[in-house]
Amino acid sequence: MKEIKMIALDMDGTLLNNQHQVSDVNKTAIKRAQDNGVEVIISTGRHYQTSSIIAKELGLHYLITVNGSEIWTMHGDLIARQTLDPSIVMKLVKLREEHQTWAWLASVDKIWRGETPEDIEAHEWLKFGFDTDAPEIKEKINQTLSEWEDVEVSNSSLTNIEVNAVGVNKAAAIEKVCERIGITMDQVMTAGDSLNDIKMIELAGLGIAMGNAQEPVKKAADWVTASNDEDGVALAIEKWVLSST
Repeated sequence: MKEIKMIALDMDGTLLNNQHQVSDVNKTAIKRAQDNGVEVIISTGRHYQTSSIIAKELGLHYLITVNGSEIWTMHGDLIARQTLDPSIVMKLVKLREEHQTWAWLASVDKIWRGETPEDIEAHEWLKFGFDTDAPEIKEKINQTLSEWEDVEVSNSSLTNIEVNAVGVNKAAAIEKVCERIGITMDQVMTAGDSLNDIKMIELAGLGIAMGNAQEPVKKAADWVTASNDEDGVALAIEKWVLSST
């Protein structure tokens, strides 16, 4: 394994504990990694509006949002954006109506929760999400989406389905940040807990699954750390980054 020069962290279920906070232990480990010259970034399914404050508090330079749809600097500069075609969003709205699930839609400037705007074509879309407690409904939606060639499908919890434009994922966005700072993916450690983290865990030099991660994520990982409520991020940083610096 090459020396780790960048750490890319998911937020919910990974960096954040169950109180949606970054623990002091995690903060200390991140600061120590930064002090040793390691770039630390967040790669989240969240929108910029709901993730940038934590990235800024941690003194990070880059933030990947909406499952890789956008890459930002902490000066608020947009480096890259890949949108979901409005025609696909309209199809997703019909699919939601057919199965009567709760849904949320993220555009570049707003998040709709439990409602759908009438003027879909007037917006630039980043992500569409379904949420249902019914496994059979989730299976039917996933089956339909598996037949579409123009979307990327993942999840951030066991009850939801997240849809982005084809080619959008956290790994692809991390690779762009790597190119920007002059390193390669085999010099990156990633950590996550859900299906939207699998590609970045598989493609990184070191992929870490949280102790609370979904089983497919654990199977894809090189190592499983403690849970997000047990400072699993700090444990991974201590073991794989700080012990070798």
